[in-house]
Amino acid sequence: MCRAADVAIVLPVSQFDDNTASAYLKVALEAASKAAEISRSYYAGNFTVTTKEDMTPVTQADVECEQAISRIILDAFPGHGFYGEETGRTQEDAEYLWLVDPIDGTKGFVRQYPFFSTQIALMHRGEIILGVSSGTMMDELAWAEKGQGAWLNGKRLEISSIEDPDRAAVSVGNLKSLAGSDGWGALGGIVERADRIRGYGDFYHYHLLASGKIEAVIESDVNILDVAALSIIVTEAGGVFTDLNGERPTLEMRSVLAANPSLHAAYLESLRGYVA
Repeated sequence: MCRAADVAIVLPVSQFDDNTASAYLKVALEAASKAAEISRSYYAGNFTVTTKEDMTPVTQADVECEQAISRIILDAFPGHGFYGEETGRTQEDAEYLWLVDPIDGTKGFVRQYPFFSTQIALMHRGEIILGVSSGTMMDELAWAEKGQGAWLNGKRLEISSIEDPDRAAVSVGNLKSLAGSDGWGALGGIVERADRIRGYGDFYHYHLLASGKIEAVIESDVNILDVAALSIIVTEAGGVFTDLNGERPTLEMRSVLAANPSLHAAYLESLRGYVA
């Protein structure tokens, strides 16, 4: 007979143990910390702003953050590729490619909105295997590694189990492409049924999604550097993260549908094919 004392009870790990972190994750967290130090120092508004060819702003803080991140990562892994928002791609054919947006949400940063973040992801042979999302002014640091779960400020993340579209909280963002497509009506059907619609935006609604506080995020007009890290954070929390055609993240990604598996399937059926 088996006695109770002989039975090992394995509980889910709820607190992060940094001894389990890979060298890649440790370096990414170090780089995110340095970027947070830089962006926080400029947040009060003492910085220069210029306009890029695509008419989007770039600040002194963007440039300095990316330089610091690049230096930390490439000093540690000189054979890796690097794809940065401000500096473009180097060694892009390398087996490992870092994807970095030093300040995602620069327009908001310029106007002193706290919703900007630093996004750092690592892609291995086309697959995103690590992500760090640092919401500096909101004190939210999320990260994930393939097969190791997702974490926010050291606590494990888990996606919501709500599967009923009538009970779902849905966050939408960057809807220009959808608004100009035949998919606008399909989105209207989702909005009409949802329990709550918000537009939390940028990194924040993905942190809420991975934390189980909302059920879905729908976005168009994104860049892979905006969402690469967030994609693995959501999937490691138990969610599904694709574009609006159901394709997994690639360097060409331009839209997002992220949710728990049941709602993702339901929403994809409505939205597929309307936006690239």
